[in-house]
Amino acid sequence: MHTIKVVLVGSGGYGKKYAEYLLRESHLHNTLLVAVVDPYATKSEIYAQLIEAKIPIFETLEQFYSHMNADLAVISTPIHLHCEQTCYAVQHGSHVLCEKPAAPTVEQVKEMIRVRNYWKRTVAVGFQWCYDPAVQRLKEDILSGKFGAAKRFKCLVLWPRNTAYYNRSLWAGKLKINGQWVLDSVASNATAHFLHFMLFLLGQDMLNSAYPDFVEAELYRANQIESFDTCAMRIGTKDVEILFFASHAVKEKMGPMFELEFSQAIVYFNHPDFLDSTDSLLVVHRNGTKEIYGAVNHGSMKKLWDVVDLLKGEKKTYCTLESALSLTLTVNCAHLSSEVVDFPKNLKRIEGDPPLVWIEDLSKWIRECFNQGKLPSELNLPWARASKKVNSGQCGGVFESC
Repeated sequence: MHTIKVVLVGSGGYGKKYAEYLLRESHLHNTLLVAVVDPYATKSEIYAQLIEAKIPIFETLEQFYSHMNADLAVISTPIHLHCEQTCYAVQHGSHVLCEKPAAPTVEQVKEMIRVRNYWKRTVAVGFQWCYDPAVQRLKEDILSGKFGAAKRFKCLVLWPRNTAYYNRSLWAGKLKINGQWVLDSVASNATAHFLHFMLFLLGQDMLNSAYPDFVEAELYRANQIESFDTCAMRIGTKDVEILFFASHAVKEKMGPMFELEFSQAIVYFNHPDFLDSTDSLLVVHRNGTKEIYGAVNHGSMKKLWDVVDLLKGEKKTYCTLESALSLTLTVNCAHLSSEVVDFPKNLKRIEGDPPLVWIEDLSKWIRECFNQGKLPSELNLPWARASKKVNSGQCGGVFESC
């Protein structure tokens, strides 16, 4: 197999991590970083290393493909650029690894699928939990029926994010930018891996994820942003109830915490009642026996090298566009289910430098929602507002394509 030539699109933010691995480990995978595409490359923390390594830098994909070509385009750019850049790379002969989420809207992901199919290329999405060995072993056993029927999945993620997080880019926390959908939020970005993970586990095979039948979402914000920084969702799929609670407007970090209930077992991760589930997937069978599936490496770059192996003809489990569509569909439905509700000003607390905006007792309330399996409005919390149930079919055509 010839050396896999890679072009990296985006060298700031998470793109910096891709650049580091491509510069450091390419020789171990018969891979070569041939160029970087980034109009703001000089601002990247890795710019000096790229120059030292004599990596060509282009401002646009058009410029790159007019001079060079690549087997694989790694796209790590703002969310609203994913669809257009993926399609352009595919049309110019490259396979693609696109960072999560695949795109802001269902219509855009479907367009990416159409272009991929027409040009017969591989397009993978960077939901790294799909590539994790422990997750794959767990899903194999779920598919085998080892744990019985899935009943209810719950996830809680409390990840504080200060104002610097929202000021890091023009698109952070935005619904739209320059007329293009972004739909950036706590659910579509920082904690998207964990929502997608539950849908992935319920997929009919190792490549697919389950799609929501309906979504009931309560969306809240403490920060001065267009989108939401806190959410509580009830998702129905395949007769399974999924409950997802996430917030950036908290003071202390917690999670991701999972409680995945099956008829014959419960899967725990970071659950306070089971210390051996700390950063590890733990299965507790109904008869009391336990199985440890192991740690999940959230910072892993295995996705990159697995996609490289795919292009070499090896069989790999990876995140397809169809699988990633489940997350986009869920988030689109959430936006139709509820407007974004501001937390009461009297509950807001601001401290630190840069400032962290957090809501008094929000962590306690969300943990109670998780424990009881209820949305905030169902606990009659004074700031909560009930939402409507949105069937997934209602999302079609609501958001335009790229």
